[in-house]
Amino acid sequence: MEFDRKIISVNLTDEKAERLKTDSRIEKAIKNINEPNQTVFPHTKNWSIDNFGPIYIPKAGATVALTSETLPFYKEIIKEYEHNTLEVKNNQIYINGAVATTYTFQQNYYWMMGDNRHNSQDSRIWGYVPEDHVVGKPVFIWMSWDTNGKGINKIRWERMFTTVGGDGKPYSYFKFFLLFLALYLGWDYYRTRKAKNKIEE
Repeated sequence: MEFDRKIISVNLTDEKAERLKTDSRIEKAIKNINEPNQTVFPHTKNWSIDNFGPIYIPKAGATVALTSETLPFYKEIIKEYEHNTLEVKNNQIYINGAVATTYTFQQNYYWMMGDNRHNSQDSRIWGYVPEDHVVGKPVFIWMSWDTNGKGINKIRWERMFTTVGGDGKPYSYFKFFLLFLALYLGWDYYRTRKAKNKIEE
């Protein structure tokens, strides 16, 4: 039997890639690592979306040294998010008209990562997200799907209807959901049966 030849890009661990190579339907498995480019934050490093960092995540009250090397990481925070004037003259950094060698952050910042590694425009491209830009927070996982699973095991049952956040310990309400569903179906069956009997009378 002949198959159409297709090139498919998937995100895999090295272990899974090695397993893929043993599949007789796969002609070749090639590791694809993105090359460094200047579209990657802070747009001054030889980084790519695959080989990135290390990077410091600013927090309220923390102070960092300001140099020509570190400024690209924090200039948007200083100017846009914390509303200061920022200039560089004669290799010196000026904040609000005064020479600055350090900066203290006024709020917390977050690093937002997309879940589709090579098809996500995330903090690797546009940098830090200030806390006052965060408009919500996750509280509940109602469904969790494993694309690499098989059959019914594609569903991560242990994560369904699980809380997130708080003290960090997940708690599943799945059994309560099943109990509620059983009660509802029982009540609905009883209600429909009762209505049907009434009509027949």
